Amino acid sequence: MDRRVRRLTGVALVAVVAALAWTRSPSWALTRLAWVATDPVRLTAALVLVAVVRPLFAWPTTLLAAVVGYGFGPWGFPLALGLVVLTSIPPYWVAGHGAGEGRIAAAGERLVDEAGDLRSVAGSRLLPLPSDVVSVGAGVAGVPLRAFALGTAVGEVPWVAVGVVAGDSLGGIRRASLDAAMDPGVVVGAALLATLAFAGPVYRLVTTAE
Repeated sequence: MDRRVRRLTGVALVAVVAALAWTRSPSWALTRLAWVATDPVRLTAALVLVAVVRPLFAWPTTLLAAVVGYGFGPWGFPLALGLVVLTSIPPYWVAGHGAGEGRIAAAGERLVDEAGDLRSVAGSRLLPLPSDVVSVGAGVAGVPLRAFALGTAVGEVPWVAVGVVAGDSLGGIRRASLDAAMDPGVVVGAALLATLAFAGPVYRLVTTAE
């Protein structure tokens, strides 16, 4: 695909996502999920559908974990983690197929080469960054799908756990939000783990560049 075509396609996708995110807030989806929350089978099917289309609306992935926690309690953690991995794949795939040459892509590839595919994804997931940003970065850097999925599962564990626990304590599904996942203790702890994961590779890259 020609570089200009890739760029135009990327701009069009960003515009579509921005428009959908502006017209459809998470509360809109939560309102429509409320009626299926009492049926585990229907709730699971609805959540899988939401996970597939979520990237189009740029909704936070932690909301999926919160809804799972509301519907299934702590036992829903494996389902929530699987849904977060599933919903991360579309932006990763699009970025990987539309990626071109450039300094950002080259920098990402160097970091992935130094840290390894699995560590780079897991470490990035531990940082308090929007999930889709990490997914796109991994796609641009050429991380293989298997390493991307496994790294996502490992790195999202703390965020999914907090979301599930928060959802389990909700009095109603419409009250699900991202606030609980931003607990200062969780953010600091995850950031420290990410720092440990990247400290060695970043140091080697810096010293090599010098």
